[in-house]
This record gives sequence, structure tokens and C-alpha cells, in this order.
Amino acid sequence: MASLAFPSLSSLTISRLHSQKAPFLNSSIPTPSMSTFKHPSVTLHRFQCGVIRMQAGEEDFELKQMRDMAAAKKRWDAMIREGKVKILTPREAGYAIQLSNKPLLDVRPSSEREKAWVKGSTWVPIFEVDNKFDVGTLSRKATNFVMGGWWSGVPTLSYDSQFLSKVEEKFPKDAELIVTCQKGLRSLAACELLCNAGYKNLFWVQGGLEAAEEEDLAREGTQPLKFAGIGGLSEFLGNTGCKRI
Repeated sequence: MASLAFPSLSSLTISRLHSQKAPFLNSSIPTPSMSTFKHPSVTLHRFQCGVIRMQAGEEDFELKQMRDMAAAKKRWDAMIREGKVKILTPREAGYAIQLSNKPLLDVRPSSEREKAWVKGSTWVPIFEVDNKFDVGTLSRKATNFVMGGWWSGVPTLSYDSQFLSKVEEKFPKDAELIVTCQKGLRSLAACELLCNAGYKNLFWVQGGLEAAEEEDLAREGTQPLKFAGIGGLSEFLGNTGCKRI
């Protein structure tokens, strides 16, 4: 799963939901020099120390991610419980679009949007595919690949800091806005941002477009909406059980 670091959390760049620094790129592991090879015991000791530091760092990062996600879930639960965001099923969203002409905001990245989208929807991704090649991004890309990206095709994503301003250019604060993503998690993050920015009539598509049947929403694109999150080797082999956030 892709690692979420929402803007309300500590980091704005994501690769996968439970991502961590790539172990083989961790700078705490010493690189043996030629002189080191003369002392195998010293080399082993340094390597063991490096591995211990690496494992401790990974555990700390995972714990922090878990705490951040738990805190976000509490905020989202409260947001829905207090009626700040209303829940719709994909079918209910389809009815609302057809009968009430409510706009649908699609916050998925381009890697999903280009495969299938709801007809007439407005696309403003909250996270977008990260195509940078700096050291930090390459580290996340490597981690993403070894943690399943090769199978699922999940790309490395980064938060778009212009997301709110882009939405505000398209929709007034009093718009009755339906928000969706592929699986429902990123759209909740988007709803939180929009709610805090003053949007008062927000609707969240529970389960995202992955939960939609063909008859629920008018679709455009080459694939069913529920399969737009599948990529990588799983897509090549026709696997439809791959999950996206």
C-alpha cells in the first residue's frame, strides 16, 4: 500500500502506507574499505552495529507512521460523526450526480485517472506521481519497488501543496462537493483539508471507485473503475485482487 503522510501529519511525501527507508540505502551501514578486509572481526562488528541502528530506525519510523495514521483516523471518524462530511456509496454518488447535478471531485493520481474516470468529474489530484530523481526520491522509489511496487504498479507519490488552491479555483466554498479516490483513504484526507478550508457541503464516497459497479457511475476510459488501481505485473497477469488506497 502506498505510504500516506498527509499534510496534517508530519511529512508531505508518500510512497506506500507502511513505507520505510530502504535498508540498503541507509547511510548508517558502514562501507568496508580495503583496510577493513584485513580485520574480519572489526568488519563484522561494524556491520552488526549498522544493522542494529538500521533496525531501530525502521521500527521508530513504523511506530511513528502507526501513531500518525491512528490520529488521522480519529480525526476522520469525528469529522463524519459530527456531520461535517456525509457518506455516500458509489451508487448513491451516481444518483446524486444524475439527479442533483452534484459535482464529483476525483483526487486520484494520474496513474489511476488515465485508466478510468467518472464522466463529467473534475480531476484535482491530492497526491501525484513523483518523477524527481534526487537522492531522497530515489530512495523512496527503491523502497516502493521492493515492498511490492513491482507487482502492484503502485508509484511513488508526493502531496501536491497546491491542491487546495486548485480546488478553490474550481469550486466555491458553498458547493455540494462529492469527493472520491480509488479506495477511499486519500479522499478522506482531501475532505479534511477542504473542511478545514471552509467547505461545508462535502460528501465522501465510501470505499472509493474500487467499490463501484459498472452500473453505479457513468464511466469513461479503458477499464472498469474498480480496476483502475491495478498495475505492474499483476495487471499484466490479469490479477484483479490488488488493492490500492
